Amino acid sequence: MNRTAIVTGAARGIGAATARRLAREGHAVAVLDLDESACAETVRDIRAEGGQAIGVGADVADATAVTSAVDRIVDTLGPPTILVNNAGVLRDNLLFKMTEDDWDTVLSVHLRGAFLMSRAVQSHQVEAQWGRIVNLSSTSALGNRGQANYAAAKAGVQGFTKTLAIELGRYGITVNAVAPGFIVTDMTRATAQRIGIGFDEFVARGAAEIPVGRPGEPEDVAAAVSYFCASDTGFVSGQALYVAGGPRA
Repeated sequence: MNRTAIVTGAARGIGAATARRLAREGHAVAVLDLDESACAETVRDIRAEGGQAIGVGADVADATAVTSAVDRIVDTLGPPTILVNNAGVLRDNLLFKMTEDDWDTVLSVHLRGAFLMSRAVQSHQVEAQWGRIVNLSSTSALGNRGQANYAAAKAGVQGFTKTLAIELGRYGITVNAVAPGFIVTDMTRATAQRIGIGFDEFVARGAAEIPVGRPGEPEDVAAAVSYFCASDTGFVSGQALYVAGGPRA
């Protein structure tokens, strides 16, 4: 059955790969990001393959913007019953250098954003008596130097996921988390720049610590998200799946 899906932070990287994957599986996809114009390439890729997609600009941490975005999606594509909360930002720093803004921005986008989007979409899922919410966590939820804000947010995402799974399960809605490890994206490139090493060297160092011997690609994460969004995974809920090439990488 074809459904309407929303993927946040879908202009590039993991979000774009996930939007393309869900579209290939027959879903109409709302490609949501802060800057609507940045969504154009993902939308174009989906349409070029015969899929249905629209770009939507919204700040997921802004309640009014989220409500307006979801209303627009309902009017254009139909009520959304699949939600992938992928939008995120980095403001890495050691604790003594981290500012209040660094902390608030990361917690706001990752946690408040997931909360606002889930709250806005769940009413459509409850009405349909079916839904899939997939939240993006990270291996950083287990702790990572220089990422007190990001680690706290991603650990919070897992607690949020498990609670929604309990609350929404009776309505045929599953809620799961995917926790990527070292994935080659623009955010990874930004981390390399922050610590002052070349990107190729950074990737090589990361791959050397991964049991499968390579870094992850956005498509690896999209495959895991796709599993949780499937119609036949209705007995899997409240889980956090680490996509990291090993037990922890």
